[in-house]
Amino acid sequence: MIIRSFGDKVFDFFNYIIVSLFALACLFPFFYVASFSVTPYSEYLQNPLKLIPSHIEFGAYKQILQMPLMWTGYKNTILITVIGVALNIFLLLVSAYPLSKPDLKGRNVILVLITFTMFFNGGLIPNFYLVKTLHLYNTLWSMILPGALGAYNLILLKNFVSAIPASLEESAFIDGANEIKVLYKIIIPLSKPAIATFVIFHAVTQWNTFFSAIIYTSKRELWPLMLILRDMVVDDGGIVKDAMDTSSGVTEFTIKMAIIIFATLPIVLVYPFLQRFFMKGMLVGSIKG
Repeated sequence: MIIRSFGDKVFDFFNYIIVSLFALACLFPFFYVASFSVTPYSEYLQNPLKLIPSHIEFGAYKQILQMPLMWTGYKNTILITVIGVALNIFLLLVSAYPLSKPDLKGRNVILVLITFTMFFNGGLIPNFYLVKTLHLYNTLWSMILPGALGAYNLILLKNFVSAIPASLEESAFIDGANEIKVLYKIIIPLSKPAIATFVIFHAVTQWNTFFSAIIYTSKRELWPLMLILRDMVVDDGGIVKDAMDTSSGVTEFTIKMAIIIFATLPIVLVYPFLQRFFMKGMLVGSIKG
């Protein structure tokens, strides 16, 4: 049993305080928006800093649940996120594994070309022309394929796979395994920490995507959720005003607050479960490593 000194305990105490303050600072804006999404607007005008409302109303949520565009955005975002993450992980694995082999012919040239794309690219107009030429314009694929494989993540996973002892692969080859079986039975299980990390990062990125939708789509039925949120809250594109039921007494401000919560709550709820899996994957990977 390790006996901690008084100085260690004091150090941990202040660390907990500092981390807790940072956590509260991060949670405050979300709590603020959530509070005023259920606060009557008249009460908000009386005291804009009152975080706990005396009367709760869910009229704003009832109205946004009746907006067909919100559900279309949810469907598009879920498809973009699920397909995008699955494709990203698949491409990372089938690319990082062969690139981790020192005897791969042309390996250094390929790595130089991959690294080159991290610093230089064609730019917005050539990318748009490429998407248009491939007939991906006004499709969900235009928001999935261009960012399906990132050079930085590929290099990270390649380095992670390279650190796996080669003796494990050699033993599998002696037992008659081929490259695909080695990838499936050895590389993927031992790469769970890295895979979990990339799943989290890419899922959050895909869920929050909106700029590619602005560039590559012109149909509202293809908009992801975050572009709808941006149009409603930032640009005030008229969707909120058109969908409002003025007779209900719910104001545009309250609806905007409710839309922010409605759009961000799913990923906020899912993230802790993914993070717990990520931490578990790190523990398993460290034990097996």
